[in-house]
Amino acid sequence: MNPSAAASDAFDVIVLGEALIDVVHANGVVSEHPGGSPANVAFGLARLGMSTGFLTAIGNDARGAAIQAHLAGAGVTLLPGSRSMDTTSTATATLADDGSASYAFDLTWDLDSAALAYQPRLLHTGSIASFLAPGAADVKAILQTCAGTSTVTYDPNIRADLLGSHHEALSIFEELVPLTNVVKLSDEDAAWLYPGKTPEEAGQHILALGADLAAVTLGSKGSLLMTPDSGVIVPAVRSVVADTIGAGDSYMAALIFGLLTNSADDWTPSVLESLGRTATKAAAITVRRPGANPPSLTELHVGLTEL
Repeated sequence: MNPSAAASDAFDVIVLGEALIDVVHANGVVSEHPGGSPANVAFGLARLGMSTGFLTAIGNDARGAAIQAHLAGAGVTLLPGSRSMDTTSTATATLADDGSASYAFDLTWDLDSAALAYQPRLLHTGSIASFLAPGAADVKAILQTCAGTSTVTYDPNIRADLLGSHHEALSIFEELVPLTNVVKLSDEDAAWLYPGKTPEEAGQHILALGADLAAVTLGSKGSLLMTPDSGVIVPAVRSVVADTIGAGDSYMAALIFGLLTNSADDWTPSVLESLGRTATKAAAITVRRPGANPPSLTELHVGLTEL
């Protein structure tokens, strides 16, 4: 899809949230790559063949142009008003020997517009954009508009250093959950939000707040998908890890892909297992190669048969 397409064009998905430049320090080498959890999800969805619009706030600078070109290369349409900032935000990622990443952020989140031209089949949001003022209020307003009409998915992708007090962040999270249908989070997110609760207990609490489906990724132990009526644990796929950047976002994109392409009327255990297996495969493919590099639909199908 052309990146200059009109906002009124129909999309399977609109993703709402931050985009930034990852400045990666690894083995004494510094490199820059477009990133940000919502941007990674949008990129992953487009690679899986979903028509995807993205509403964000990036700069009218070289880094903003790099982000737009990167997204357009996968087929993501940057929605009008997204290049509204003077400077594009950055996240400095330092890679450890095991491929895990720690982050430091230089981020401003302030949306130019709090309105969508239309309501998509599915709206996804999450991460820093759902917590950081002033743009977080706009995210909530958009979710309030779409709730009950669009399927709404949410990944809090907790970055504790940016969230202020635990009480404040938890309050924001729990105000958004009732506006969503699907909440995905990592076991680390769950432990930060709900210390003392198991991943299953955290998922049950999220369902009690109003979500229809809670997915908790468990690292090497796989992932847990729960509805009020059923739950399954999907095993992880063994994979040689280059790094973990973007793995959770690839999982999220593939989960959304499954939600949009699944024809079942309800989320039976077999449907949940299928959704989780597809998402797990996408994450396993991503960790095998450096950076947030999610699979194409062809790669995912190959992965599903060979991994």
